[in-house]
Amino acid sequence: MRYYPTIGEDEHKESEVAAMFDAIAHRYDLLNRVLSFGLDRRWRRAAIRRLGEQKNGRILDVATGTGDIALATLQLEPTEVVGIDIAEVMLMSARQKAARKFPGAPLVFMQGSAERLPFETDSFDAAVVAFGVRNFSNLDAGLRSIGRVLKPQAPLVILEFGQPDTKPVQACYGMYSRLILPRIGRVLSGFTGPYKYLPDSIKTFPHGQEFLGRLEECGFENTFAEPLTFGVVSLYTGYATGGDHSD
Repeated sequence: MRYYPTIGEDEHKESEVAAMFDAIAHRYDLLNRVLSFGLDRRWRRAAIRRLGEQKNGRILDVATGTGDIALATLQLEPTEVVGIDIAEVMLMSARQKAARKFPGAPLVFMQGSAERLPFETDSFDAAVVAFGVRNFSNLDAGLRSIGRVLKPQAPLVILEFGQPDTKPVQACYGMYSRLILPRIGRVLSGFTGPYKYLPDSIKTFPHGQEFLGRLEECGFENTFAEPLTFGVVSLYTGYATGGDHSD
């Protein structure tokens, strides 16, 4: 039986999360489309629009997964896009997709941890994380690591699931995530664990003003949040203050 990480468990979380996503990599894109009713594409477009001022820059996509955001940033005509993820099978899918759709594009996909980014300080013009900060083994360490590699005043754009603001939407979303999502996930991927982990991780993850506070504590300023789809997803933005915030 495959083991899935318990929420709040730090030890070994990184390797367990990688194994979890590698297990569903073969159906990951399909699952995203089906489970979000196609809204994941709209959410990603919103993130790219937020990065729109960063044309001709070097962009970092943390927790790139199968590379959807990294590929979408090509419309900004970047000098380079680097996608990094802990799950190697997911990265294989990203590389295959990039070679098929954008041969010769300035794309690099590499395995690595958000908490220990292997890049020089102040080396990126922008960074984006789509539905990945929730899975960092150490949230603050990951945010500080991203801030270190960003140039001063470079934006960090984060898409993440949140908690709907209104009670009717909360009730519908809660029922869907607890009862329906795991069943569809099992049918399409063959695994139930990741889709039980998902609603639990969303429930315990800081959102809204609480998450903005964490961003500021980790070296970002002028932070703000934009709720999308009744607050089911939030689009967070912060600007790096520069320097090493790893302590």
